[in-house]
Amino acid sequence: MVGTRACRALLRATALDVKFRDALKQNIPPLNQRTTELPPGHRKQPTYRPLETTTIFDQDQALTLRDGTVIYADIFRPKTDEKVPAIVMWGPYGKTGTGMLNIGAMPMRAGIPETRLSGYENFEGLDPAEWVPRGYAIVNVDPRGVNNSSGNIHFWGSTEGRDGHDAIEELAKLPWCSGKLALAGNSWLAISQYFIAAEQPPHLACIAPLEGLSDPLREQTLRGGIPNTAFNEWVATMLMGRNMIEDFAAMAKMDPVPREYINDKRVDMARIKVPVYIGASYSSTLHTIGALRAFEEIQHPDKWLVLHATQEWYDLYSPSRTADLARFFDFHLKDLRNDWPQTAPVRMAFLNFTKPALLDQEYPDLPWHLPTATVQKLHPHPTGTLTPTAPIPETTIEYQADSPSELTFTYAFPSKTVLTGPSTLVLSIAAQHHNDLDIHAHIFKASASGTIISHLNIPIPANTPSEVAEKMTQNRVWRYLGPSGMLRASKRHVSDELRGKTWETLSMEREDKVAPGEVVRLRVQLWPTGMVFEAGETLVLKVSGGEMGLRDLPGAMEMRNGNIGKHVIHIGGEMEGYLEFFML
Repeated sequence: MVGTRACRALLRATALDVKFRDALKQNIPPLNQRTTELPPGHRKQPTYRPLETTTIFDQDQALTLRDGTVIYADIFRPKTDEKVPAIVMWGPYGKTGTGMLNIGAMPMRAGIPETRLSGYENFEGLDPAEWVPRGYAIVNVDPRGVNNSSGNIHFWGSTEGRDGHDAIEELAKLPWCSGKLALAGNSWLAISQYFIAAEQPPHLACIAPLEGLSDPLREQTLRGGIPNTAFNEWVATMLMGRNMIEDFAAMAKMDPVPREYINDKRVDMARIKVPVYIGASYSSTLHTIGALRAFEEIQHPDKWLVLHATQEWYDLYSPSRTADLARFFDFHLKDLRNDWPQTAPVRMAFLNFTKPALLDQEYPDLPWHLPTATVQKLHPHPTGTLTPTAPIPETTIEYQADSPSELTFTYAFPSKTVLTGPSTLVLSIAAQHHNDLDIHAHIFKASASGTIISHLNIPIPANTPSEVAEKMTQNRVWRYLGPSGMLRASKRHVSDELRGKTWETLSMEREDKVAPGEVVRLRVQLWPTGMVFEAGETLVLKVSGGEMGLRDLPGAMEMRNGNIGKHVIHIGGEMEGYLEFFML
């Protein structure tokens, strides 16, 4: 079990007092510094993918950081006299499958059979069995504090950025390395790339962040100003190390969260100068907005976004993603003059739900930024519908905010319509018996007959019993129901400095309480989506005091409902409320 003892340490970037706790100290693998030759056909386990070519495995390669901290990496590289480029996986889950988190722990392995992976891959990282035969070294790093690496484990920020910078530069000195390195991977492995690239290591040639937060506090743990630390606490219980781990959840619970801490956890995208391949999907409740913000705010033109129709782990190991990444890496790491520069800057998927998605729709920019996009505004009506005109006269609607009670509003599209980008729900609302309130909004899609439908993010494996498939796919890994948004009234202040073209970022700088019964005007932004509605299909808007839809994973903790009593929504007249979204 993880200890509850806490200590304090200084975050060097800001001299900020940061809380730490014990890391998990069980099952840490012993150091085994050696180089071995893995022959073609070698399998880590009998049911795993075999290696295709002779692979040199440098186990527990020591890397020394600027402050003297020593961290360890596993390196898989081709057997060749030629120098080769390297792709680095930087994450805390235990290099080369030595941690507690892995694909096998996910519902139905996220549709990825054991035979597809070698078992030498980091969780959420590229597989050496795929990339070594392509002429790349794959480097799996245990960052500061992880397993046998010295120091304490950090949750992103400038410390991880500087450490990654130093590790890249140390790897570039190794005799087998061509001097060109990249970063790749999903989730944490993507988040860390942004922080490392912002430190501008000279030998970093490109990055491939495939779905990751770029402002972890605002985008996840304090999304909408509502604390939700359960996920961070769960992850922390699985990170192994001999020392301490940054208590990210405890820092997020501080009131207020220190300004220096919030700033240190937000990537300055303008500092990223290398070419970027950004992956995104709609299915994740963690990563979508972070990926899209990165594309929008990276200031150079050598950036590409692919927003796909599947779940991120399944996509990572798909033949189509591998082939596309290979074109990107071949061009930037091997100087192969392929057709990569002709690739469209943005490739989008749009979800039909009951039919195959529209894939790789090409655009010069995010489609909701283009003049071809139009804006639709629909108004909630007391009859439970959404109408193009606001109801007159002004009226009110109530719901019990501290219960699962929901308000539902529907709109049947008269013709085929594609929703794209973020939506915004604007409402005038009051809490009758409390000086604050949380509001949640969710867009669902219903068939012409009124049945709520979902998009399947991963093909169900063949021969899966129907009852197993039904049970195991009732989570956000497997099914997408539509975009959600949330906002705490007291945290509604928007930062002008951080405002994007279409996305508003909360400042987290002040608390604006509301008196019981006071009507406050709120703008609740729902995450970007891409949904196709045929004529007669229905947009369903639900408003509640708590989260709606599916859980992230079976058994995952739900966000705590922080409301008290009833909420009263004022609509019509001068209290005009509306849902605004982009259409193609």
